[in-house]
Amino acid sequence: MDDNDLNDTGSGAVRIAAYAHLGIYSDWVTAVKPEGPALPMSPPGPDTCQRVREVLGMNGLPEEPRAVTVERRWERDGVTGEEVSWSVGYGPRTAAWILKPAGVQQPLPGLLALHDHGGFKFFGKEKIATGPEAPHSAMQAYQAMYYGGRAFANALAREGFVVLVHDTFLWGSRRFPLETIPQALRNIAATYPVSEREGPVDVPDEIASYNAATELHEAVVEKYCALLGTTLAGVVSYEDRIALNYLAGRPDVRPADLGCLGLSGGGCRSALLLATSGRIGAAHIAGMMSTYRGLLDHNVSTHTWMFFPPLWPRYGDWPDLAACRAPVPLLVQYDLDDWLYTVEGMRAAHTRLQDHYRSVGAAENYEGEFYPGSHKFDLPMQEAAFAWLKRHLQPAS
Repeated sequence: MDDNDLNDTGSGAVRIAAYAHLGIYSDWVTAVKPEGPALPMSPPGPDTCQRVREVLGMNGLPEEPRAVTVERRWERDGVTGEEVSWSVGYGPRTAAWILKPAGVQQPLPGLLALHDHGGFKFFGKEKIATGPEAPHSAMQAYQAMYYGGRAFANALAREGFVVLVHDTFLWGSRRFPLETIPQALRNIAATYPVSEREGPVDVPDEIASYNAATELHEAVVEKYCALLGTTLAGVVSYEDRIALNYLAGRPDVRPADLGCLGLSGGGCRSALLLATSGRIGAAHIAGMMSTYRGLLDHNVSTHTWMFFPPLWPRYGDWPDLAACRAPVPLLVQYDLDDWLYTVEGMRAAHTRLQDHYRSVGAAENYEGEFYPGSHKFDLPMQEAAFAWLKRHLQPAS
């Protein structure tokens, strides 16, 4: 890539302006169109919701947590915390934090705060929440970069919600041990320059090495998903539904008032959860919305497999998946200088979402907000999202 291909946006981000992933194969994008009607419009409704479930996989399995254990409790900065764990039926136990306003006795609306991908699988829930112990210095730097310098899940709890933050498949307590990753992939990751292995923030070498290896490992996991008749998106959304059902079953939660939110990979998870669970009453997505056509040949390689469920493009586009439960309220926040997307792709998705919500007579239930700056869910975006969630889920004052 030439230096001319990179433009400084003025917000600390680097946007890819002219780089084409496919190079001499760029004409492949148009040549394969006769193969079938790729990316047709898939309207909201039960048929599309069912199609999403079928494409993702992981259906027909129990969606309740197994052997739930309360590990410890604490209170700090106006938030009461509870650490819980459960089994999903395979792999290590899921670790999660429950956060709620201290001193409140009546049941409250519940929110699933979904951690991002970030190319950073060593930690999960710690990216967006503070638990019983002081946060790792790398997580403080991470929150400063992407979340306005705060653990937004704790701030959301203080606003009057019961917030569940859990590790999902591949992250934190649910991560693969380094020794299970093929040695060849670990060897390749070890050749990365230190700056690439560290990612967006300075971390100890063992964490940097782990994150680099797991970036390569995700493709191996997707291969296993294919052989098992599922997808990475399906596994993650299955585990998120288990977490949602646990939240709904708590006596301190109003099960009729449930929502989800997240940035980037967390926004991807929010869209998938909304599409696959009828429990969600309001969903928020930040930094994870574009048409697929807006990504082709320049913004594909930097995204997770969760964003590309195999076969889904035969039936619809990403905004169609996100809107399949319209008129359920949906807030999407876009970063105009987000290097992971084109402005054209984001605006096309926004228009498509507007059309979907208008088609079910609920245009007011979709809101799209455009913010200056790069990939983030900063304080102004958080405050707007919190206010929107309050309007739709009506937390107690």
